[in-house]
Amino acid sequence: MPDPASATLLDAPHADAAVLDNAPWHALTGPHAAFAIGNDLVRRYPADVAPFVAVRTWDDPDVWPALRELVGPAAEIGLSGYDGAVPDGWEVVGEGAGVQLVQTDALSPRPDPEAILLGADDVPDMLAIVERNQPGPFRPRTYELGRYVGIRREGRLIAMAGERLHPEGWTEISAVAVDADHRRQGLASRLVLDVAFHIQERGDRALLHAAASNVGAIAAYERLGFALRRRNRFSAVRTPA
Repeated sequence: MPDPASATLLDAPHADAAVLDNAPWHALTGPHAAFAIGNDLVRRYPADVAPFVAVRTWDDPDVWPALRELVGPAAEIGLSGYDGAVPDGWEVVGEGAGVQLVQTDALSPRPDPEAILLGADDVPDMLAIVERNQPGPFRPRTYELGRYVGIRREGRLIAMAGERLHPEGWTEISAVAVDADHRRQGLASRLVLDVAFHIQERGDRALLHAAASNVGAIAAYERLGFALRRRNRFSAVRTPA
């Protein structure tokens, strides 16, 4: 497949949906407002729920002081969609390219008979599979953001997927993880389709985020019926001490 960092955006449905250009903000001012900490310029999730901060607009000169006040001094935070330089005293500690994919009419979601609901009692196992497979940020209360499902074999959680960001009308599928000795069995695809089925049942559409370098996962999502909508940058920065 073409490199997503240089590919032309596909003709994905709802490609002009403004909420997806700033999904964290529209989640924290919309369906996830009950989790929001902050104000009308910057917001964040509780640290044990998700590490994301959201900014209404980068054009406001007060955004950087507001971010520092929100998270405190010498704190590391993740920024999405900001490509400029950071102010004096701030430090970039990591960055990378990402892609956003959205479901198309080619997606055929369906419930999976082996998928089980995961909740508070499953958190230790959920944290463990995330640690083994590194699908992205997952905290002890992340499961509260939406519906999480998994597959167990002989009692061990060997595959997982669930819902994370939830801007109005859309739900992000996230934490897609399969243990190494159970890969190439279609488990990830099955759970993605299960999660997408329940997203669609309540009238939302599904989206995904992935590192642009993860071309294998992107190709798999495209085969399921997702299409590239946009590219963005992810940065990890440290606030001034």
